[in-house]
Amino acid sequence: MVELFGRARPAGTHLKKIFLLLSMAFILPAGPLTAQTLQKVPISYSSSGITSIEFFIAKEKGYFKEEGLEPQLIQMSANAAIAAGVTGELGGLSSIGSAIRAIQRGAPLKAVSVSLRRPLFWLIARPEIKTIQDVKGKIMGIVTIGGSQHTAARKLLAYHGLDPDKDVSAIQAGEEARQLQALVSNAIQVSAISPPWVLIGRDKYKMNILDSSIDKFASIQNGLAVNTKLLAENPTLVKKMLRAKARAARYFAENEREMSQILAKMWNTDVPTALESYRMSKPAFTVSGIPSDEEIKEYLALDAQVLKLPEPLPASKVFDFTLLREVNKELGIK
Repeated sequence: MVELFGRARPAGTHLKKIFLLLSMAFILPAGPLTAQTLQKVPISYSSSGITSIEFFIAKEKGYFKEEGLEPQLIQMSANAAIAAGVTGELGGLSSIGSAIRAIQRGAPLKAVSVSLRRPLFWLIARPEIKTIQDVKGKIMGIVTIGGSQHTAARKLLAYHGLDPDKDVSAIQAGEEARQLQALVSNAIQVSAISPPWVLIGRDKYKMNILDSSIDKFASIQNGLAVNTKLLAENPTLVKKMLRAKARAARYFAENEREMSQILAKMWNTDVPTALESYRMSKPAFTVSGIPSDEEIKEYLALDAQVLKLPEPLPASKVFDFTLLREVNKELGIK
C-alpha cells in the first residue's frame, strides 16, 4: 500500500516540500514517457477521511501511473493549499469548497471536477452531550476557519436554531482524526467529521452522533481545482489528472466489496466500519464529477451569503468542466 496519511506539518514545511518537487520534475515537456520518467504532480488534500478517496484510489490502482504521472499527495490545510495553488506550486487542490470561496474573492483558480455534491459531515459530541441544544456554550473543533467543514457545522447549528457565532466557540483543532482525539481528551466537546472517524467515535468512544448534513443542503466539497494559468497553458496535464480521477470515481461507485477492503486497510480499521462508511458516504459522491446546475446555483448562492457578496459569481467564473466532459465521453461515463 502506498504511503497515505502523513503527520500534518506547518504550512511552510509543506511549501518547501512542494517547491522541491516542482524544481525536480513538475512541468515537464510533453513527449514519450517511460517508467523512469513519470511526471511528478503535487496534489493537496486536507482530510484523511473518505472525502479525498478518489485520489488515493487512482494512485493505488495505478491510474495516475498509466497517465505518465506520479502524484505527490500532500496533506495540508485548505488555506495553505490555496496559497500554494495561487502561486502555481501545486498541480491540483482537492479542497475545492475552500478554493471556490477563494475564487469568489479573486483567486486565479478554477474548479474542474467535483467529487462531492452533498456535505459529508456528521455533528458528533462527547457522551454527556445528548442533543444539539446541549452544544450551547461548548467548544467546537474545526479544520479551517471558513472551510467546508466549518461551513457545514455552522449551517447545521443554525438549522437547529442555534447561533453558530455566539452559542459555540470554534477553534482550529487539526484534521478530523486529530479532532476525534481532541473530543476524547475533552479539549473540544463537539465537531463535524466524516467517516470513518465519526463511526470510530460512536463505536469506540461512545460519542453521540447528533445529526448529519448530507441530507440538509447542497455542498460542493471536494474534487479538483487548478490554477487558471496551468489550465490555459497545459490542459494536457490537467486532462491526465482528470482521467485518473474519473476512473477512480467509477471504481468507487461500482466496487463496494473491494472498496470496503481498501478503506479498511487504509484506515487500519475493521471491514464492517469501512463498509458502513462507504454506504453512508456513497450518496454524496458524483460519478461524473459534474453536479447539476441546480446544485451549483444553490451552493454559490449560499456561499455568497457566507462571504457577504452582493450576488454570487456566475458559475462559468468558478467552474470549467470542458476537459472533464471530454474525459467522461472517452471513458463512457454519464
